[in-house]
Amino acid sequence: MEFAEGKILADIKDGVGRITFNQPEKRNAMSVAMWDGMGQALDEFEKDASVRCVVLTGAGDKAFVSGADISQFDKMRSDADAQKEYGRLTAGGRLKLASYAKPVIAEIRGFCMGGGLGIAMSCDIRMAAEGSQFGIPAAKLGIAYGFDMVKHLVSLVGPAHAHMILMTGERFDAKEAERVGLINKVVPAEQLAAEVAKLTGTLAQNAPLSLYANKRTVQAVLQDRTERDIAAINAAMNACFDSADYKEGRKAFMEKRKPAFQGR
Repeated sequence: MEFAEGKILADIKDGVGRITFNQPEKRNAMSVAMWDGMGQALDEFEKDASVRCVVLTGAGDKAFVSGADISQFDKMRSDADAQKEYGRLTAGGRLKLASYAKPVIAEIRGFCMGGGLGIAMSCDIRMAAEGSQFGIPAAKLGIAYGFDMVKHLVSLVGPAHAHMILMTGERFDAKEAERVGLINKVVPAEQLAAEVAKLTGTLAQNAPLSLYANKRTVQAVLQDRTERDIAAINAAMNACFDSADYKEGRKAFMEKRKPAFQGR
């Protein structure tokens, strides 16, 4: 599948939906159309029950996403009013990723900067190749990032590291990103695909209702108390205990075999 005139690629294999940011000549910088294309690809995966988890990655080995497509800044982000319109145009893709029900993994090679790091932070798990570079260069461009992105950053690394990242605007490597809690795991570049495949294989075999309920609960923990839908969280938990998958999980455990979950 192709979206955004081929700048977003999507495919499904072995229960895993993969989205590739495909603008390598610009280090996979995100245009407005690519945000919309990513949302369309996520929609396709959402309605396909065979897709148990999703991987986001960048084309080539130079970048995951290097940030927003700066060539669009003069026209689309020239001042505060233009930025509001840019935010409106990209809000659908951002919200779709941030609220997505299925597990999402960022497979990071090369540059993961600015808005690209925002995409990675909206994923549930982040795995990176050695040599990858991270940063939020807002202070070097004279801009500021919105509340949701900064909240993601603080929730992952804490306020002290968030201040350092935002105020310096400097790049840092994958080992430092792992140390401060920004990413889950760093592996040699030649091993990244295999490590991500191992992880997605595990997720694809686990109970979909459990993955959904636990992801939703983690998200709620990070929300303000007034925004938490406790009834929905309890309903998702109860659905697990009432499911055929729970019966299958118990039976498989007693029979010492792998369970065959169906998501119901």
